[in-house]
Amino acid sequence: MHVRDLTQFLAELSENNNRAWFVMNKPRYDILRAEFLELVTQLIADIAKFDPAVAHCNPKKALFRINRDIRFSHDKSPYKTTFSAAITASGLKKPSQGGGPAYYFHIDANGMLLVAGGEYMPPPERLRAIRQHVVDDTAGFTKMLKNRRLKESYGGLQDEGKLQRPPKGFDADHPQIEAIKHKSFIVWKETSVKKKIPANLEKEILAGFKDAYPLIAWLRQAPY
Repeated sequence: MHVRDLTQFLAELSENNNRAWFVMNKPRYDILRAEFLELVTQLIADIAKFDPAVAHCNPKKALFRINRDIRFSHDKSPYKTTFSAAITASGLKKPSQGGGPAYYFHIDANGMLLVAGGEYMPPPERLRAIRQHVVDDTAGFTKMLKNRRLKESYGGLQDEGKLQRPPKGFDADHPQIEAIKHKSFIVWKETSVKKKIPANLEKEILAGFKDAYPLIAWLRQAPY
């Protein structure tokens, strides 16, 4: 994966986010997407060494399309300015499809790499199941959050969208009520990859996924 070429393409796309420019630069996109697919294919094979559940994830289906869904958006820009992928045991990317916990990463136009693991904004029934799993397995959840590699790499769960008050049906005095307030059960971190060589890029993403594995494994135990 030639990161410099990718970030240059995405930077130019950010400034020319229209179909005419994209069609003219489609050959560049096709080459970069093929390289990105190779990276995702290698990541799946390497993740499977510590998490065999993802071994059969289809790399082509793990990639997100570059086209944006603009039907309900005020921003009518037709293209995303990231290359992204989500690797799951189910092979489904989106929480609404019941994809379950995912290893996710993207690279943006500024050369920033985001590596994440967990479930981002799961649908209501799934979110309730995860919250109930916190209640039913408080000891296991607490132990998972204290995992050294997870904590050193990510710090803790992301607070985006966290409720101010306990969700309905959950005890406000529960020892993990602050975690139960979360609407996502996910960790992530960002680093610059502008000067990364391809081999080091794959290693960095893989290391982040390995550090997120305790959360992935715990989430899989929550009944669907």
